[in-house]
Amino acid sequence: MMAALFPGQGSQEIGMGRALYEGSRAAREALERAEAALPGLLKLMWEGPEEELKLTANQQPALLAVGYAAFQAYLEMGGALPSFAAGHSLGEWTAHVAAGTLSLEDGLRLVRRRGEYMQEAVPVGAGAMAAVLKVPAQTIQELTAGIAGVEIANYNSPEQTVISGTAAGVAEAAEVLKSQRARVIPLPVSAPFHSSLMRPARERLAADLAQVELSTPRFPVYSNVLAQPETRPPVIRELLLEQITHAVRWVEILQHLKEQGVRVYLEFGSGKVLTGLVGRTLEGVEARALTNPQEIAESLAVLGQG
Repeated sequence: MMAALFPGQGSQEIGMGRALYEGSRAAREALERAEAALPGLLKLMWEGPEEELKLTANQQPALLAVGYAAFQAYLEMGGALPSFAAGHSLGEWTAHVAAGTLSLEDGLRLVRRRGEYMQEAVPVGAGAMAAVLKVPAQTIQELTAGIAGVEIANYNSPEQTVISGTAAGVAEAAEVLKSQRARVIPLPVSAPFHSSLMRPARERLAADLAQVELSTPRFPVYSNVLAQPETRPPVIRELLLEQITHAVRWVEILQHLKEQGVRVYLEFGSGKVLTGLVGRTLEGVEARALTNPQEIAESLAVLGQG
C-alpha cells in the first residue's frame, strides 16, 4: 500500500516547480491553472524575491500548487492512486485538492486567505515558535504545563516537537527545557501557528470556506487534528478550520498509516522534509520525495509502476 504525503510551510525554494512545468504536460496544465487563479504566482516561485516567497500568504499557495502539480505528473506517468493521503499543516489542504475534495482554484484562493488571516491574527513579534529536539513530547508537556502562553504545535517525529505561543511564553519554556538538556531552536516564522492565538484566523476563514462546495475525496485523507482518515465533506470542513488552532499530530498519522499496512510513502512537491520525518519515525518502510519528473520516473520504475 502507498500513501501520498504533502509538505507544509518551510519546504519552499526559488525555482520550485519549474522542472515539473518543463517536463510534464499534466504538471504544466496544473501550474498554468494556478497562475490563472493567482496571477504572478509562477514568477514569484521561479524568480523570487525569496523574502516575498517566504510570506505566509504566498508560501501556502505556492506549496499547494507545486504539490498538486507533482501529483498530476505522477498520475500522468502511470502512477497508481494512493490508498491514503496526508499533509503536514498546509499540506492537508494540498492532499484534499489532490483527492478532489476541493478544486485547485478554490484551494489556492482559500489557502492564500488562510495565510493572510494567520499572519494578521497576531502582531509581528508578539508570537513565536521553537523546535525542541532530543526530548520526548510527553516530557515537554510536563515541563511546560505551568507556563502561560505556550502550547505544542507540531508532533513531527519522536525526537522533534514544536512549541508555539506568545514570545514570552515560548522564551520561558525554552529556558526550562534547556535546563533539562533539551536542544531548543527558535524558528524563523512570522506568527505562532497551530496555537490558540490563531483563533481569529480560524473564525475569518470559516466564512470563506462556507462559500465553497466540498466533494467526497477519491481516497481517504488524514486529519491533522484527529490523526485519522476522513472522507465526509461536512466533517472535513470543520477539521480544516480546527486545524488552524490545533497541534499537527504527524507522528500518530505516520504510525497509523503503517498500522494500516502502508509501506511506501511518496512525498509530492518541494523539498524532502516529510521523507526525512518518515525515516526518523518508522522502520521497515520506503519513503521517496518526488519533486521533478526524473524522480517520479525513477520511483515508478523501482515500485513497478508506470
